[in-house]
Order: sequence, then structure tokens, then C-alpha cells
Amino acid sequence: MKKPIKQFAVSILTAAALGLLLAGPVLAANQAVQPLVLAASETMDNTEEAASDTWITSKVKSTFLADSNLSGIDIKVETNKGVVTLSGVVATDAERDLAVAKTKEIKGVTAVAAEALKTAE
Repeated sequence: MKKPIKQFAVSILTAAALGLLLAGPVLAANQAVQPLVLAASETMDNTEEAASDTWITSKVKSTFLADSNLSGIDIKVETNKGVVTLSGVVATDAERDLAVAKTKEIKGVTAVAAEALKTAE
């Protein structure tokens, strides 16, 4: 009766030792993959942010061009992390204020910098 228990114990220990030996490379591979996953995630965030900024810029420009009260061609629009910078020359202060107001209505815009948007008056 002792012999089968001894064989069973040896089998269990052998299986455990093999499992640890085989798990070592897997654990090492997981540690090597983790920085790659983090780098890919960071790249995706940057790409999404750039796409979002591009979308915001396009939306602001198209809003300006569609509004007959704005000279959309004369207003330069740049977006960085949701902050829209307007520059150029507009005819009046009212047109400048309208451009800022229309920009703030766009989804994703976190702030508007319009110091470089001058009036011709």
C-alpha cells in the first residue's frame, strides 16, 4: 500500500517541478510584453488626441465658413489638446466675439485663445 502512495507523491512533485519550469518562460514573456502594451496604449492615446484635435479644427473651420457673418477664410484655426487658437484679421470686434462664441460651442473644445485674432478697425 505504501508503494502506490510513494509513486503518487513522486508524480505530484514531478508535475509541480515541470509546471514551475514551464511557467518561468511564460512569466518572463509576460513581463517583457507589459511595457510593449503600455507603449502601444500611450501611442493610441496620442493618436486619438491628434485625431480629436484635427476633428475640432475641421469643425471650427467649417462652422466659420458656413456662417455668413464670419470671414472664415481669414481666420486661422489651430488645436492642441482641445485648446483652440484663433489668429488672423476680422472686420469688427463683433465678428471676433462671434468667432470665439462659435468655437466654444464645438464639442471637445476645452478653451479658446483668441489673442492673435485682430480686428481691422
